[in-house]
Amino acid sequence: MQIGIPKEIKDQEWRVGLTPGSVRVCCERGHQVFVEMGAGVGAGFTDEDYTRAGATIVNSPVEAWCRDLVVKVKEPLSSEYGFIQKEQLLFTYLHLAADRELTEQLIHKGVHAIAYETVELPDGRLPLLTPMSIIAGRLSIQFGARYLERQQGGRGVLLGGIPGVKAATVVILGGGVVGTEAARVALGMGAKVQILDVNVERLAYLETLFGSSVELLHSHPSQIEESVPQADLLIGAVLILGKRAPKLVSRELVAKMRPGSVIVDVAVDQGGCIETLRPTSHSHPIYIEEKVVHYGVPNMPGAVPWTATQALNNSTLPYVLQLADKGLKALEFNPVLAKGLNVENHHLVHPAVREVFPDLV
Repeated sequence: MQIGIPKEIKDQEWRVGLTPGSVRVCCERGHQVFVEMGAGVGAGFTDEDYTRAGATIVNSPVEAWCRDLVVKVKEPLSSEYGFIQKEQLLFTYLHLAADRELTEQLIHKGVHAIAYETVELPDGRLPLLTPMSIIAGRLSIQFGARYLERQQGGRGVLLGGIPGVKAATVVILGGGVVGTEAARVALGMGAKVQILDVNVERLAYLETLFGSSVELLHSHPSQIEESVPQADLLIGAVLILGKRAPKLVSRELVAKMRPGSVIVDVAVDQGGCIETLRPTSHSHPIYIEEKVVHYGVPNMPGAVPWTATQALNNSTLPYVLQLADKGLKALEFNPVLAKGLNVENHHLVHPAVREVFPDLV
């Protein structure tokens, strides 16, 4: 099968769909890989690296897109819609619940669109979302600490404090992978940490990880209203598979936060869980609203592309090989991969996304 690897064009998105090592494995299986010139440079992989791995370097996006299987990192942007072909296999992050236009385009084009974020194991784990969730969770604290600095618009608070001066309070909405990793880093930096989650069993599991170091609270409106105004750094880490994130924090509640506090909403690519939060970019990552610093970059792991690309490929490569070997029939052999199918033959097929856009069914 012919596999295309376009260069990512989202703002400062330096990740790439396949590493040279992954390309080599594909080529050794008898597949042809076409990599757009410069696609891997931002992640530390040269065109020569890909050539040595067996790939063909192509000069334009259309030459990478016109293949049986296209492997990307982020969703196609409007300038790429014209490259999408009928019955083509597209394997990438899509996050359709937050993007009606893209959903309509994929349906119209007749592409077979498989989303990394909805590939699901029998126990409910999301193997292709997890590595980026780990990275985003850790980065959320790294970025949050930066924007708490006065020169960046924040309150001028050191996350861990020092002896004689109290540490910052970090409130994390959601105790999944993102929230857990955010808590791990925040604790390491010496912050006071709260995690709110609706799943009591998950809270019990987090207690085995953190003991009494983290305050673990059941998430309900009254508790959110109590915790959010106390936060120096608020992390949105809510995930509902395939659906838009619920709005847990209202504008009125944001206005009760101390001026110069920081919000980092990792759920922004699914619509965000903070009412005042809108998507930003690595070029313009923050804005001030209700006197609070808002950070809403939807492709946070793009800031560490060398790490993120390899972490993603470690998880995606087995599925890429299945698609390359068997085409769409791979979904019949692997029900885990089949859960990732969002659009097929002009139809929206993923149950959760269908609930978001019932008029497109």
